[in-house]
Amino acid sequence: MFQNPVIATEERDGLPNPQRIWAVMAASLALVMSVLDANIVNIVLPTLSREFGTTPSTTIWVMNAYQLAITVSLLSFSSLGDIYGYRRVFLSGVAVFCVTSLICALSDSFWTLVIARGLQGFGAAAITSVNTALLRIIYPTRLLPRGMGTNALIIAVAAAAGPTVAAGILSVANWPWLFAINVPIGLIAFGLSAKFLPANPVKVEGQRFDVTSAILNALTFGLLISVIDGFAHDIHWYILIPGIFVMLTIGYFFIRRQLHHPFPLLPIDLMHNRIFSLSVVTSVVAFIAQMLALVSIPFFFQRVLHLSEVATGLLLTPWPLATMISAPLAGRLMSRINGGLLGGIGLAIFGLALCLLALLPAHPTHFDIIWRMVVGGIGFGTFLTPNNSTIIASAPSNRSGGASGMLGMARLLGQTIGAAIAALMFAFFPGNSMKMSLLFGAGIAIVSAIVSSFRKTTVGIYKKTK
Repeated sequence: MFQNPVIATEERDGLPNPQRIWAVMAASLALVMSVLDANIVNIVLPTLSREFGTTPSTTIWVMNAYQLAITVSLLSFSSLGDIYGYRRVFLSGVAVFCVTSLICALSDSFWTLVIARGLQGFGAAAITSVNTALLRIIYPTRLLPRGMGTNALIIAVAAAAGPTVAAGILSVANWPWLFAINVPIGLIAFGLSAKFLPANPVKVEGQRFDVTSAILNALTFGLLISVIDGFAHDIHWYILIPGIFVMLTIGYFFIRRQLHHPFPLLPIDLMHNRIFSLSVVTSVVAFIAQMLALVSIPFFFQRVLHLSEVATGLLLTPWPLATMISAPLAGRLMSRINGGLLGGIGLAIFGLALCLLALLPAHPTHFDIIWRMVVGGIGFGTFLTPNNSTIIASAPSNRSGGASGMLGMARLLGQTIGAAIAALMFAFFPGNSMKMSLLFGAGIAIVSAIVSSFRKTTVGIYKKTK
């Protein structure tokens, strides 16, 4: 759509070993830390609710603040990466994440923790916004599919492993250590990143950061999440309706500005690629369904089955373990099976698993829970690798930042909406919230699976619209 002028500097096809290995380790370590923290507090939400005297729907703000901050700022950081360099934005994100993690650990009140989590989310946004773009200049072209498969595996496992990691930490320490442990890990990630991450090999000529678009973007997505959360907390209609009107008005002007901008913050030009846009939407839906499960299940385990925090985390562990196996396997299958069909099969399996979890017997055994978690992890991993690979490979190299931002935005928007819908289920179905959350998630996952199956993807080919 737009012919972006570029200046090629230091053109190279990836990094040589061993620098490539160290660069991947640095990027992966920071990514794991930021993604993990989106879900690491899941199993401790009931504890926080009890300790601070808050309701379950209010306590979810510990998660929502983090997700909301990432959602409103991620595209802005992606743009900054294209302009000032992915490495610089990445390092800034790691530094902010370390400092705010320490503040979270030292919080002595509920709202202090919520505010600190919001600030922590901005650091995570800077990390995740350019992570995939960094991989594109770290790996040689011939190894990029392998790198994308590894990255998808890391995201999938980290997104699902939060409760498991939390269980391990909580078995020997209290909840502030869920955040304090980020500090030494973050310092290691910062040191490795500063030494081994490469600078942008492609610079875009004439691109400037669009402050107006950044503000409109933050307001649009911030109001969207706030409206959804407003329904969950039973906010009066005379507040919600004006909020919806303002959101739609600001969103209209935001989209209009992006359509006429040569370097859009929201990559509207990439969305003209049908495969790209369908993959983004499918990713949003999948992460909505995942977050519905990861929020509702811990409350069910602890409040209905009366399991401990550690037991809850251990019973959730089969999910990420199954994902660890299925995600790289799906990457290998992409050479034999169409990516859209493979993603659809994965989503269908994932939806089936959520149905099976919703239909747990009244007094389930550990085995009843574990095998259902395994099926869910297999399905999610099978979907994620081909879908993420399609998103990043469908964009031209000089738009890697925008594509990476959309990949992260899809995941985080889905997780944020999923957490808000989970709060809605807590409010509307207090005695049956897990079952309703899982059935809703299963329904949208299966519908998306059908849509995904009709995508004809050819990873690595980008066609510009005229």
